[in-house]
Amino acid sequence: MSSHYDKINISFRGQLLQSEPMCLHTSLKTGGPADLFAIPEDSEELHNLLSWLGERNITWMPIGRGYNLLVRDKGIRGAIISLERFNKITAVGESLIKAEAGADNLAVVRFAQKMGLGGIGFISGIPGTIGGAVKMNAGAYGEGILERIDRLTLLHNGQIHDFRIDELDYGYRHLRLADGDIVLAAAFRLDAREPFHTEEEIRKDLELRRSKHNVGFPSAGSFFKNPRGQAAWRLIDAAGMRGVKVGGAQVSEVHSNFLVNTGGATAQDFLDLAVMVKNAVFATCGVTLEEEVRIVGEI
Repeated sequence: MSSHYDKINISFRGQLLQSEPMCLHTSLKTGGPADLFAIPEDSEELHNLLSWLGERNITWMPIGRGYNLLVRDKGIRGAIISLERFNKITAVGESLIKAEAGADNLAVVRFAQKMGLGGIGFISGIPGTIGGAVKMNAGAYGEGILERIDRLTLLHNGQIHDFRIDELDYGYRHLRLADGDIVLAAAFRLDAREPFHTEEEIRKDLELRRSKHNVGFPSAGSFFKNPRGQAAWRLIDAAGMRGVKVGGAQVSEVHSNFLVNTGGATAQDFLDLAVMVKNAVFATCGVTLEEEVRIVGEI
């Protein structure tokens, strides 16, 4: 570990953990240690932390709850910044609600429901937080979350700024931000909707995901993006990869676009399995799959 961390002399009300195993902070339950794992309480503390890291030339990366993250086995040099305590949800207008990056997706849908607002029920069953959902433009049934966002609050160039969604570059499963930008909150413009209609949306979404995505082992959700006009799981099935294992990592027998940790899987197991899946799909149908899961850490 760098000597930068021998004496941490920053005033901090949150948590600062050294050599923290990332397997404790990712849904895949794998990954080596982060030199520093920081959980700031609020934006002021986040700003102070980033200044402290910048003065020491320490690299950093923000995360939410680690639902879409594969950390390599050697871990992460530098700091991981968890925004899990940025979880407030507030009403900011007649049809607007604002959710901080660490707010759970379902909690945001429920908050809107109580206000008689709806239109984002499709994120009910997507595990994780608003920050992660925004970064990957999470969605379902042909809808993406960014289509419902009025503006984003970003930490940009060391300052907090609001950006209208039409000022940003985004598309299917991506949002392009400048290096160092952090999503702090999102304001959603929603429709008036009777709570029982939203309840029906939530119920259908959760039931559908339980029936299709209840894979029984730790996973990161869909491991590969759907190629345009195609379903990744169908291509993986056609390539005969359902159920294939590398070490403790397996292509789920329930949903073949889920790679699961059947016990003791290393990050390298997942990386090797992902290469096998991609090669098999390309050999079978000529399509190159692209990972939806974010892969980080020291090689």
